[in-house]
Amino acid sequence: MKKAQLSGSLRANVGKKDAAALRVDNRVPCVLYGQGEQTHFSVKRVELDKIIFSPDVYQVELDIEGKKALGIVREVQQHPVKDTLHHVDFYELNEGKKVRVDLPVRTEGAAKGVLNGGKLNIAFRTLSCYGLPGDLPDAITLDISPIRIGQSIRVSEVSIAGVTILDPANAVVLGVKISRGAVDEDEEEEVEGAAEDGTAEGEEKSEE
Repeated sequence: MKKAQLSGSLRANVGKKDAAALRVDNRVPCVLYGQGEQTHFSVKRVELDKIIFSPDVYQVELDIEGKKALGIVREVQQHPVKDTLHHVDFYELNEGKKVRVDLPVRTEGAAKGVLNGGKLNIAFRTLSCYGLPGDLPDAITLDISPIRIGQSIRVSEVSIAGVTILDPANAVVLGVKISRGAVDEDEEEEVEGAAEDGTAEGEEKSEE
C-alpha cells in the first residue's frame, strides 16, 4: 500500500467545545486506537484532506508530538451539508497482525466485449481484503482485455498472494453487458462466414 505522513498535536481536552474550537482553527479532531490506549490528537485539515479525499488507500505514518505509529483510516465523519471533515478514526497497524482493508478495484486493458459494442459494468468499486500490512497492495488491478459480452470476473477469480478477500466468492466484480447494436466476435464471424457461403452458392447457380 502507498504511504503518507501526517504530523499531529495531542489534544488537552476531548469535549465538544474543544473539538469545535479545533475545527474553527482548520484542524480535525482524530483518534488512534487498536494497539493499547487510545491517543486523541488533531491534524491540519488541509493535510488530512489530501488523504481522505484521494482515490488511493494509504498506510499513514503518524507523528504525534514524538509518538510514531503506522495506521489506516477506519472511520470518517463529515459535516452533513458542507462535507468538511469533522472527525477521523485511525486504526494502528502491527506488521505481524492481519487487518481488514477496503481496496479499490482498477482495470487495465480494453475488454473485447466493449470493443464489440458492449458495456462494462463494475459492481464492486472496492473489495474487502484481509492480510498483513506488508502484503496488501495499493489496489486490485484486473486485466479485462479477454472479457467478451456476457462474461464477467467473480470474486473467486481474484487472487492476491497472502491476502484473503472477504466478499462472497460468487459475487460478480465486473462484467460486460450487451447493449443495442453490440455484436459478439463469434457471432460476427459466423455471419461473415454465412454471407461468404451464400455468395458462393449464388455465383454457382448463376453460372448454371
